Amino acid sequence: MQTIVPAEVIERRIFLIRRQKVMLSSHLAELYAVETRVLNQAVKRNITRFPEDFMFQLTGSETEQLVSQIVIPHKKYFGGSMPYAFTEQGVAMLSSVLNSERAIQVNIAIMRAFVKLKEMLSTNKELAHNLAQLERKIEKHDGEIKLIFDAIRQLMAPPETKKKKIGFKREAES
Repeated sequence: MQTIVPAEVIERRIFLIRRQKVMLSSHLAELYAVETRVLNQAVKRNITRFPEDFMFQLTGSETEQLVSQIVIPHKKYFGGSMPYAFTEQGVAMLSSVLNSERAIQVNIAIMRAFVKLKEMLSTNKELAHNLAQLERKIEKHDGEIKLIFDAIRQLMAPPETKKKKIGFKREAES
């Protein structure tokens, strides 16, 4: 099934900010093929649909950090105002604010990217858990294997025998 925007493009635009997976308003505007100011205006006209857990505005230091990490080329990229960050729920809400066929298709692609990201994180957690369990089993088996090798070494060692000398003892001559 062909999507309007490749999943890889969307995945590269999902960032972790304030411990939340978010997409920036400028990147969303690009994907929706609208100007950032148009997206921001639509959000401001419907601000009650975007509580803090759906959308928040970045601080100056967060924006500087994005520049330093080469996520964005320069602060001017945002046109003089601090960008908005949209959580998964905020992106879902955008489709009701930007009511176009492209917005609907892009939104579907973005939702699939968020789901894929969650699945990947879940798989990694599960893999890490399984690896930890395996390490514990190996550590336990290491001790048991060491005991087995010690027992084998004891069995392989020649028995210590005290041999009595055969014959007569001569008494010391006086």
